[in-house]
Amino acid sequence: MDNRIKSVVILGGGTAGWMAASYLGKALQRTVDITVLEAPSIPRIGVGEATVPNLQRAFFDYLGIPEEEWMRECNASFKMAVKFINWRTPGPGSPQPRTRDDGRPDTFHHPFGLLPSADRIPLSHYWAAKALRGETNEAFDDACFVDTAIMDAKKAPRWLDMSRATNYAWHFDAAKVAAYLRDFAVTKQAVVHVQDEMTEVLTDERGFITALRTKSGQLLKGDLFIDCSGFRGLLINKAMEEPFVDMSDHLLCNSAVATAVPHDDEKNGVEPYTSSIAMPSGWTWKIPMLGRFGTGYVYSRDFTGQDEATLAFSKLWGLDPDHTEFNHVRFRVGRNRRAWVRNCVSVGLASCFVEPLESSGIYFIYAAIHMLAKHFPDKTFDKVIIDRFNREIQEMFDDTRDFLQAHYSLSPRTDTPFWQANKELVLADGIKDKIETYRAGLPVNLPVTDESTYYGNFEAEFRNFWTNGSYYCIFAGLGLMPRAPLPLLAYKPQSAAQADLLFADIKKRQRETADSLPSTYELLRQLHGVS
Repeated sequence: MDNRIKSVVILGGGTAGWMAASYLGKALQRTVDITVLEAPSIPRIGVGEATVPNLQRAFFDYLGIPEEEWMRECNASFKMAVKFINWRTPGPGSPQPRTRDDGRPDTFHHPFGLLPSADRIPLSHYWAAKALRGETNEAFDDACFVDTAIMDAKKAPRWLDMSRATNYAWHFDAAKVAAYLRDFAVTKQAVVHVQDEMTEVLTDERGFITALRTKSGQLLKGDLFIDCSGFRGLLINKAMEEPFVDMSDHLLCNSAVATAVPHDDEKNGVEPYTSSIAMPSGWTWKIPMLGRFGTGYVYSRDFTGQDEATLAFSKLWGLDPDHTEFNHVRFRVGRNRRAWVRNCVSVGLASCFVEPLESSGIYFIYAAIHMLAKHFPDKTFDKVIIDRFNREIQEMFDDTRDFLQAHYSLSPRTDTPFWQANKELVLADGIKDKIETYRAGLPVNLPVTDESTYYGNFEAEFRNFWTNGSYYCIFAGLGLMPRAPLPLLAYKPQSAAQADLLFADIKKRQRETADSLPSTYELLRQLHGVS
């Protein structure tokens, strides 16, 4: 008997729906009929979306789409890091860093550059040994990454011939990405696009979905259904009755107010990084793109109201709240108990969500569809396949949740009830173990030190998304230091000398690249054909 899946129905367009349709169309080599049921589009404010570095390799390269092509269509810019502003000092929200007690500006970066190693030991441990001995007062990110000098100068991560100077991710208009992938899926992958509203979910005696009925009377039958209906979870939570596991006991932020702000790029330049600006009851993102930046205040309703948050957000950027178009969002933080139930798979916001502090939203989407393609079933829907998929999604989510919670928990800020409350939340065992590992001077997770490994093994990177350098950036950036240097270093004087050469080489490359790379504004004008 032919048990192959013959048809897939995706409920919801948007970024998740069209990424899923495009990816599965390629992965299944057009042997399966794919239909996307998308309600008539709702106008969106282009507040910007930020990503992580493997988007091109893991998704667009797989589809055969060149980076420059989709960047031009989606008003995309470059993102070399997340820059954290005022996460250690009390006070109101401000895009300008305050001064810490040690006289330094209250900023630190989480760059995407690769952390070098000396004798197979990450450079972070040599830096920590020097800092603990009082031999350096240089910040971790400035000492160990070339990227910080490039970002401070607002230079691009690529040369004018588009060759790569360092690792980076992207900023873009998410609505334009969804529209671009919709056209790609329909024209290149023969995906059927139905613009209509779902009114009924039909199921059989086993509880499996058999079809979706639409407002116009269409009946969309399928063997596998993918829920990309956002926070509503119309299939996974409503039809399948799968419970959503609330994680507000780990992450307090549950709302956002966002808008797009015009920007004079010629006068001020374009920052090649996402800013994360600490606020009294959360934080504000700034995502620069040509001609504007997208921004939003992510906050907790338990500590500030919508009106109060909107006023604080407006004051941050000098906006007139009575004449600015705001997008107000309430979101749920957590994941479904199971992302895949019977013949229904949830992807994107319908599956899980953590606040956008480390730009993991798009990553969750393409990681999930990569895993779905790897575990693609037949009509028997083998429980082992489904369980493996669910376990991997759960581990991905929980690790990311814990990493984000550490940002708040380890911040020394206690000046408002929000920041005080974050210190009272219980940390999961996994992140507590990582903190203790770091405090003992040991590596946190396996370091990614070889570029071919970083770009060539998506599975390994998926399982170890936040690398040793990432934890060091956040822990050290927030003022947490190891109790003592890595003991092994005491037995490796030659390796320490090798590390000193690396530190010196980083300083040299910082000067050279900051002086010679084009500005982000200049390169974006060339890329987007702006005269």
